[in-house]
Amino acid sequence: MPSSHNVLVASTPSVRSVRPPVRMLVRFLVPLVWTLALAKKFLQSSVGFGGSCFQKDILNLVYLCETYGLEECAAYWQQVIDMNDYQKKRFSEKVVSKMFNTVTGKKICILGFAFKKDTGDVRETPSMFVVRDLLQEQAKLHIYDPQVKREDMWIEMNYTCNVNHDNSPGLDEAIVTATDPYEACDGAHAICCLTEWDEFKTLDYEKIYASMAKPAFLFDGRNILDHTKLREIGFEVHAIGKPDPLTFTDL
Repeated sequence: MPSSHNVLVASTPSVRSVRPPVRMLVRFLVPLVWTLALAKKFLQSSVGFGGSCFQKDILNLVYLCETYGLEECAAYWQQVIDMNDYQKKRFSEKVVSKMFNTVTGKKICILGFAFKKDTGDVRETPSMFVVRDLLQEQAKLHIYDPQVKREDMWIEMNYTCNVNHDNSPGLDEAIVTATDPYEACDGAHAICCLTEWDEFKTLDYEKIYASMAKPAFLFDGRNILDHTKLREIGFEVHAIGKPDPLTFTDL
């Protein structure tokens, strides 16, 4: 993921191209540029961004660029959305490939379903797309999130991913929601950390590792965990944007 400075520099020509055709667009662009300026907190390497606002604003900018014939600028901003979708799909594919190219019948713990910590908001959450992909691979998913309600999860999955009880038989058995992270991890073949909840940093991972099937995989989609310590415990850890020491022995 590019640094906030690089994002701002790369975005500037696109923003300047949009501004001349109509003065009112500046009022739309200023909040977006401020969002980019806060990228040190916002644009971290992760499984992808979610929430309704940022994607909506980007798509509005794509539309405005296309309206004024700025096709190159529209393509630039559309690529932000495309890369976000690619990142989520790539994460799911990595889970499958690292787990010997199959997760059929395997229990996978999903830590976090909200699109960000300290909220129960599930709109466009990247966790949902990972869950959808792993469901299609016939994994058994156990989800723990301290604030997300099961009903809200189903509503968003139906609305955004068209996953519901009518078109997905056995959905309640395939996707279980847990009230405790240790319960969700018990007997799991893998853990996917998908929301940056602070409590996930302080879980007893030695206890969790002892309760899991072996080999025990951990996929950190938010880069919030201590990967060195987890590997010392025995986990096979894979993190966003970080090389795998099992593959690169010279690190």
